[in-house]
Amino acid sequence: MADSISPAPGKPLVYAHLGDLHITDARASHYRDLLAMLAQLEVEGAGLLDFAYLPGDVADNGLPAQYRLVAAALRLLSAPVHVITGDHDMEPRSLANFYALPATAPLPKAVVVQGVQCLFLDVCGPGAGGPDFRLGSAQLGWLRAQLSQVPAGTEIALFMHTYPADLRDAAERAELTALLARHRVALVDMGHTHYNELANDGTTIYAATRSTGQLEEGPVGYSLISLDQGVVSWRFKPLDGSFPFVLITAPADYRLLRHAGQAVAEQFTVRAVVFGANDVAEVVCWLGDDGPRLPMQRDAHGVWQATATCPAGAGQRLPLTVEARDATGRPGRHRLLLALAPYQPPPRPGAGSDAASIGAWEENGILGTQLGPNRNARPLKPSS
Repeated sequence: MADSISPAPGKPLVYAHLGDLHITDARASHYRDLLAMLAQLEVEGAGLLDFAYLPGDVADNGLPAQYRLVAAALRLLSAPVHVITGDHDMEPRSLANFYALPATAPLPKAVVVQGVQCLFLDVCGPGAGGPDFRLGSAQLGWLRAQLSQVPAGTEIALFMHTYPADLRDAAERAELTALLARHRVALVDMGHTHYNELANDGTTIYAATRSTGQLEEGPVGYSLISLDQGVVSWRFKPLDGSFPFVLITAPADYRLLRHAGQAVAEQFTVRAVVFGANDVAEVVCWLGDDGPRLPMQRDAHGVWQATATCPAGAGQRLPLTVEARDATGRPGRHRLLLALAPYQPPPRPGAGSDAASIGAWEENGILGTQLGPNRNARPLKPSS
């Protein structure tokens, strides 16, 4: 059974994803980037982060000295850290060095955080090394058992190094994608691609964050992800970007609707979290391009909320903006496009792959160029 962290009712699951580190030595620029990101999260994200996530390829060659550098860096962060394996961690043909990292725990593992069942997998250890991604019969059995025990109404998030479609064994691919659909898994969060990408098969959101150590596209940074009563939200935070930094946790952007019921009705609740070390002076939201500003109130869990009403004559997609200003007057904004009920999401392929990619979403940090090892710079069209 899962270890349990007492949930705070009303608080969404909020975590930071630091993409594949590929740590080599202390003089490398990406090691300095790692230190800066962890320090930034500690200072600017205090009290909001439930954990930080490292999606594998932690050490570029799986060497003990490389893991020692990661261990030293992680001391900067007080939030829990969850680490999984990548193919580079398996380069020595063993995960012994990986498991010597103090932040690691035996995989697979299950943890309940803010009421969300979080399942962390090892798709590298059961294989022969390199991109021989496998679950193995024991881990697949463990996953079946875990999913069967999840209480009704509990959201599920799965953490693995690759898209399910990248598993080498066809039977494993088929069973994993069937399990995701059967148990309506909300989120699969991955590394490996080296680019930011979101895919939506109509039930599950697949999220990948660009590499920290091998920079094929865009600026270095990390993603901030929330799961709020079934709504998945994702936004990339460039390391050199400013604060306050806003993440709307509900309602869902139309690109990330998991079912038609997540389209907004005439009246709905807007929820957001605001990252930043300075006190927040004001948070407001508005609908449309320049609708009336609605003040948002902060609850006991640090979530800003307001009740919004759709304006008459609103189209099928309605812009929602949340803006925060800190005590120095600096602003931060997040903008989504909402789908208005009744709304039927388009049919999407459900193969556990980037076939269901939403495409480019530049204002949210997704360039859509797929510069990285997975697709070798195959450009994507912007989402419509």
